[in-house]
Order: sequence, then C-alpha cells, then structure tokens
Amino acid sequence: MNLKFLGFLAGWAVCVGAAQAAAPDPLVAFAPLTLPTPPGPTRSSGGLPGAGYWQNRADYSIKASIDTAAKTLHATETITYTNNSPDTLDVLWVQLDQNIYRRDAREAAMPQYRPRTPDQYTDGYQIESVTVDAGGKSYTPEKIISDTRMQVRLATPLIAKGGLLHIHIAYHYTVPGAFGGRTAVTSTKNGDMYEIAQWFPRMAVYDDLRGWDTAPYLGSEFYLEYGDIDYAVTVPWNYIVAGSGSLQNPKTVLTPTEIARLAKAANSDATVLIRSPEEVTDPKSRPTQSGVQTWQFHMSHTRDVAFTASPAFVWDAARINLPKGGHALAMSVYPVDAVGAQKWSRSTEYVKFAIEHFSGRWFEYPWPVMVNLGGHGAAMEYPGIVFDDMHDVGKELFWVTVHEVGHSWFPMIVGSNERRDAWMDEGFNTFIDVYASDAFNKGEYAPKRDPEYAEHGGNPVDEILPILADTNGPTIMAPADLITEKYRHSISYFKPALGMVLLREQILGPDRFDAAFRRYIAAWAYKHPAPSDFFRLMASEGGEELSWWWRGWYFTNESLDLSLGKLAYVGGDYHKGLHIEVSALDPLVMPAVIEIAFADGGKQRITLPVEAFYKGATASFDVPTVKPVKSVTIDPDHVLPDADRSNNGAAFK
Repeated sequence: MNLKFLGFLAGWAVCVGAAQAAAPDPLVAFAPLTLPTPPGPTRSSGGLPGAGYWQNRADYSIKASIDTAAKTLHATETITYTNNSPDTLDVLWVQLDQNIYRRDAREAAMPQYRPRTPDQYTDGYQIESVTVDAGGKSYTPEKIISDTRMQVRLATPLIAKGGLLHIHIAYHYTVPGAFGGRTAVTSTKNGDMYEIAQWFPRMAVYDDLRGWDTAPYLGSEFYLEYGDIDYAVTVPWNYIVAGSGSLQNPKTVLTPTEIARLAKAANSDATVLIRSPEEVTDPKSRPTQSGVQTWQFHMSHTRDVAFTASPAFVWDAARINLPKGGHALAMSVYPVDAVGAQKWSRSTEYVKFAIEHFSGRWFEYPWPVMVNLGGHGAAMEYPGIVFDDMHDVGKELFWVTVHEVGHSWFPMIVGSNERRDAWMDEGFNTFIDVYASDAFNKGEYAPKRDPEYAEHGGNPVDEILPILADTNGPTIMAPADLITEKYRHSISYFKPALGMVLLREQILGPDRFDAAFRRYIAAWAYKHPAPSDFFRLMASEGGEELSWWWRGWYFTNESLDLSLGKLAYVGGDYHKGLHIEVSALDPLVMPAVIEIAFADGGKQRITLPVEAFYKGATASFDVPTVKPVKSVTIDPDHVLPDADRSNNGAAFK
C-alpha cells in the first residue's frame, strides 16, 4: 500500500538531534544473534520451509450483489476449510474487516492518518446467518463477534491433518463513501464507481507460530490463507466489472465487439481499447439495456480477491509476455476524465512493463490478469487488481502503478504477515521498485525519488540519516500497529528498502544477493515466512554471517560514522606502501571502499571488509603503493549512510 506515490518521509519535518553514539564493541556488534523464531521441524535452520511444514487452506464460493440505490453489498459465501495442522480445532476464527468502520471499532480509538468526521462510519457487517456442514451434518454454531473477528464454536472439533468442513455465511454491509479508503464508492460524472475490497468474511490464519493469529484489523493490512476463489457479482445492466482472476462468462456480460477486442489485446503488445471514451455513455456498449447482469470470476491459489464496478469505465488491455513462454493480460479501467497521453491512457503500458520486469527478474507472475483501477486514490493492492488514483499523471502514475503491482510478489505470492511485519511487504516491494524505474523505457522515470530527497541532493543514504539519529524512532522490527504515522513510511518502507539495497550492492554483491533472494521467493511462494526465515535464508544462501547487519539495521537504530585516521608511508617511503587507519565512531559497522588518489592523477581502490573491525573500533592496514599519494577517501561513491562525511577524506601530507 502506498500513500501518494510512496511518500517515504512525507511530513518528516521534525527536528532530531544526533544520538550520543559510542564506538562499536566487537563483542556486541558481532555477537551471535538469537532470532525471534527458532528453527525446528516446520522451519529449517537455513531459512527454508522444514520437512514438517504445514499450512491450512481456505477455498471460497461467493455470490454477491450491489444495491446501487442503497449502496449496499449483499452476499452469501461458502468457505471450504481444510485443517492440515497437527492440531484438532474446536473453534474457527474469521476476519470481519468491514467492522473497522463501526463507531465502536478498536481502530476508532487510535490516532488515525485520516481522522473521520461523525458521518464517516457504517454499521459494519450485518451477519444474517452462519451454518456449518461437517461429517454429513449441518448445524448453526455458536458465534462470538469481537471487533473485526468472529469466533465460530464447532459442535464437533475439526480433526487434524486433513479435516474438512464448510462454513456458510450470509451477510450485507453498507459500502463506505470515499472515507472508506481501501473500499469505497465515489461519484463520477458518468456514474458511481465501487471499489470493493475486504468485502467477504475471510478465514484467519492458523499457523505453526501462534496458532490462531487473531490480531485485530487496525489498518495494518492482512494475513490470509491460500486457496481457490469463485465469485459472482450482480450489478445493474450498464455496469462494467473488473476484478481479480479470470472472467468466466464473457459471452453473457460483454458485447461481441468487446470480446473481439479482448482477443486482439491478448495478442498485442500495444494497448487495445476494449471500451472507448465515446462508448461509455452509449447503451449499445452493453449486451443488454435493462435489468441486471451477473459477472463470474475464478482465481486459483490466491489469498484474496477484490473488484471494481461502474458504468463510467473506459477499458483497455494488452498482452503480458512471461519468461517461460506463457502470457497474461494487463488491463486498466478508469473514468473518461482520466484519459490522456500522460494520464491513464498509459496505465496498461505500465502494468505490462511491471509484470514482465518483476517476472523476469524475480519470480514469474502466476495469475491470468492484472487490473489497474483509476479510482478515488486508495493506492492499494490486492491479488490481480490494484486501486490507484484517477488523478495521477506522468511519473506519479508510473511509480504508484509499479509499486502496487509489485505487491503481487510481496505479499500476494510470498504470504508474509502484514498485520505484524509490514516491512516484509512494503520494504521488499519498495526495494524492487527502485530497479524497475531504472529499467523502464531507457530510464524515462528514473531514478525513483521523492521530493524530500532534493534537500539532500537526491541521495537516499543521506535522507536516512535523520531517522538513524532519532533516538525516539522505532526499529524495523517494531510491531506494525505500534509504528505511528510519523514514522510509518520511513520505518516500514524506506529504511528496509535501503537496507536491501545496501545488502545487495555493498555487502553481498548483486550475484550472491539476487540468487539468494530468488531462492527466498521461490521457497516461500504461497507460504507464510517469518522474519527469522528471511534472515536465515539470506545468510545461508548468500554465504555470509550477517548477524551484525540484522542487529544493526533491523533490530536497532544504530548509526554509521567511519572516520579516516592516521595516514603514513610505511617506513617513511611510499615505495613500501601506505599505512591507513579507519575508525568506526558509531555502533554500526559496514564494509567500505577506500580510494587512494595519487599525485600523478591515478587512483586505486580497495574494499575494507567488515571483519576489519573484529578486534576493535579502529582498523589498521597497509596498502602497497609505488608512487606518491595525494589523498585518501572513504566511500568515494557516497553509497554508505555515513553520519558525518567531513571525516571521510584527507589530503596526504
């Protein structure tokens, strides 16, 4: 999720004083790190799913309709729940995200990014009925609704290792207005636009880490089980519906012209209009001119689905080319007002690029369609569809599109727990964004930067310095719901993304990092990794002891300050070499490039490994030289987050 094209440090207008840092103690900086989740049968010491790894499954069949007069969604769903755990379950927990809009919701008591006015609430889910089918018997279970969770108490416990039952839920709720953010209805000149997400009761996760993970929904997104989802949406005849997964009944809900255009788009690298701006107000662009239509969708191996519906949509599409020779479809839907050469008419181009780039670089996109919605501006991601702002243009539209589409990998494919560890989706996704911007159209929108970077010459390693100097700032590992809005982007997005760049480019190197990160994605695709799994896998596959890096960057807010100390020719003769001393003045240590400039204009570089600080805060070493030295500089390319660059270089005298 992104608030206006990833404003990492939006509102970072606070004054922070430098921390009273001390030089690193090697026995502390390089001590073994005890990670939060120990290895065991379900999670290996190498960060992979263990031989005993298990995961429960939730499949859904949903029938929904939208009452556009009352702005209410009515639905029935059947959840087929499979208990693959080694535990017998006597209760089930179901997530009820729409209850976050109730006046008595826990979230209402929290400081909010967008405080609500008195009219910006709903009654949440109105649960009409819950029944359970198990073992050939059907019954009405006792249920307890607590905030955004519902406990279903089973008459007969669900057996371990393959027990299966069906839960039938009938419900309705009022769709929030634009205040709903991630799920809302907004007006356009050609009709209302519904953005429907977090719209059906979804199973909570039962895992090997906590049992039932029932963290309430307070705004920190999701943690969901995987399965197949079939859903049908009934809307007025003049509505277009675009959603997660593949449309199952195009001949019923599309005109022959639209079907032909979709077929053309499926074989076209250029964007093809499926419904033109001129056709938006033409009743003949719909196969019927009265009543209602039911749109049917299917999505396999997913943790969620979302959709959008409106009579106001322009619709276009293009083919996505996947690395293994397959194809998917990039699509965009948006109001007429968003049409334009640097506006939403380029959206599908951006979607196509993002899926192709991330598929080729990290892991192949697994679903048949990716939709970009030009809506009221939630900047929010769901499997197979993202909700963005119809008013975005140019680089803002590109950046937000690529970022939200990038969430297909984190956390839609790699199913980390966003409720607790936001950095594992926002940080990882922001990291892969950086390279995508460099790769698009010969760098048309590169480098990816935010306005705040201009203050520091556009260098993100300098922009991180106030965060590292803020002694009140939370760590990356702080629980997501405890990170206040002041720090949310800097700690959940920016710092972990920069940490990944530093790990890739300065610590492991691209070859080792890329191979390890691809292994992480492939190993945990459609599974539930914890932070400890990521830390262990990257160290094991990357071939480095990284406890010092995880501790310094993720578990603490330590800062880095490398200082150039004594410079002298060995034995007073430059033919015998140059003696250099580099001190770490702050607790964080990192490998660093040292550049020696010679009097004749030549240069020599060496890399000072982190092991240089194993025996103390000052590293002393000799560099072979055969000619007079002019100067020495630490980090000449300005890639390290060094708190004080004034002590990084010196002229040789």
